[in-house]
Amino acid sequence: MYVVHFYENKVELLNQLLGSVPAVGEAITIKGRKGKVTGVNHVDDKHVHVQIMIEKVVVKNKLSAAELAKKKKR
Repeated sequence: MYVVHFYENKVELLNQLLGSVPAVGEAITIKGRKGKVTGVNHVDDKHVHVQIMIEKVVVKNKLSAAELAKKKKR
């Protein structure tokens, strides 16, 4: 068993006790967000630091106030 620390840009996202260590390039889901493993660093026999890159969430464009006024029926 390994204690796996997941990091994104030096910010720790999650600690997990896992039976196997994720490989570089493997797709992973953490807290409902998709990401990819970019690096694995074995600290000692039981501790592993895993660097990940989380995909950015694309937000749909919201309508401006002028466009909302055009759509409303008065």
